Amino acid sequence: MSSTQPPTRIKILTATWNLLEKEETPQVRMSDIAKAAKVSRQAVYLHFENRADLLVATARHLDDVYKIGPTVEALHGLPALERLSGWVGIWGDYIPKVYGVGRALMAMMDGDAEARAAWDDRMSAVRRETGFAIDALAAEGLLCDHMTRDEARDFLWTLLSMRNWAQLRHEAGWSQDRYITHMQAVARRVLLKGAHAQA
Repeated sequence: MSSTQPPTRIKILTATWNLLEKEETPQVRMSDIAKAAKVSRQAVYLHFENRADLLVATARHLDDVYKIGPTVEALHGLPALERLSGWVGIWGDYIPKVYGVGRALMAMMDGDAEARAAWDDRMSAVRRETGFAIDALAAEGLLCDHMTRDEARDFLWTLLSMRNWAQLRHEAGWSQDRYITHMQAVARRVLLKGAHAQA
């Protein structure tokens, strides 16, 4: 958890997180959040300009709590093949930690522009990091010839979606280890050239 944020802001973010993770799909109104955080609505608006700002900040707060940033940054100096497998593994293992919030945002976002903004903010970050992994493959001459960089990025980004994870883990009953192993294998086979794809 970031120690640079004021305690009241942390209370509000934690309350929002807890509300989003409830099994029923919450609307998570500012008044609900204020009540859960035991602060006034005015206090919430002192820290967050609007509900969209709060939902985006909450999703990013999870990254701080779970310290995902330094873990991902450590990939950046690795050879491309290790970076690809590492990114698939890191994101795949992160999904269960943030799925409760992700599930709520997905359920809300079709009729809720603010939830959509929070979801788009986080998924654009995942897409960007996925693109870095693809760029590393291309730079080392390992990227397949049947996809452009953009196509390869979008394929891998889609392969690693929360919806796919939930379907395999919750509906098909895959273990987390099986999910990671197969996603890494599929990524290699589809995205890499020749013999590298079978490694």
